[in-house]
Amino acid sequence: MSEIIVITSGKGGVGKTTTTANLGAALAAAGKKTALIDTDTGLRNLDLVLGLENHICSTLIDVAEGKIPYQNALIKHPLYENLYLLPTSQKYDKSALNADALVKICNEMRNDFDYILIDCPAGIEQGFQTSIAAADSAIVVTMPEMSALRDADKIIGELNRAEFTDIKLIINRIRPDMIRKNDMLDTQDITEILGVDIIGQLPDEEAIIKYTNKGQSIIEDDAALSAQIFKNIAQRICGEDIPFVNLVSPPTIIDKLKSLFKK
Repeated sequence: MSEIIVITSGKGGVGKTTTTANLGAALAAAGKKTALIDTDTGLRNLDLVLGLENHICSTLIDVAEGKIPYQNALIKHPLYENLYLLPTSQKYDKSALNADALVKICNEMRNDFDYILIDCPAGIEQGFQTSIAAADSAIVVTMPEMSALRDADKIIGELNRAEFTDIKLIINRIRPDMIRKNDMLDTQDITEILGVDIIGQLPDEEAIIKYTNKGQSIIEDDAALSAQIFKNIAQRICGEDIPFVNLVSPPTIIDKLKSLFKK
């Protein structure tokens, strides 16, 4: 029986879909048979991030409407033998998929996969409510910015109301230099604000943009810090106790002097 994890954010543009794709690739590379389900009907970007946009013949909506079994809509990733995508449609809006249909599809998939990751639409409207209905646990993706944290807090509240007991946090686009200068919240500040345990913290790294634009996973780049971090998050999901990478080194003498003169 697979574990079904919804990956959500509240606010758009925080890297939720990129996180879903790279985390799926990391789980697959670790030998876990993994399915990614894009529930952002009408927009559909997960296929682009995975480089699979030209492989789509059928969609999640076709499966939900009973036209085909889910196996016929699955796309096997050409690089990761354990990674599959169930894409959604661009032709419909989010009302084309309801919670009952998604739950049914996910229950049919449970015996065939180790992990199922649901890429949830941004916001707290129908698309969000549909996506969380099928999940066992949730990962909230946010950034160390007040607007993103406020939206993440709203999402966590909605998940609590839906009686989720397993909610984890991924903090994306961390700028260590800004944290050292006290211009950005650190992870301790964020966990105190949101009251949720962190499962991963990712730097604001140019390599992610480069690989995302090419439709490739960052885990292919051994020199990228984010590659190791995504692998670490995947191991934590699998139950392993993996120490966190320290992104923020102690302030330099110059940092301390600048901070002193600011005061």
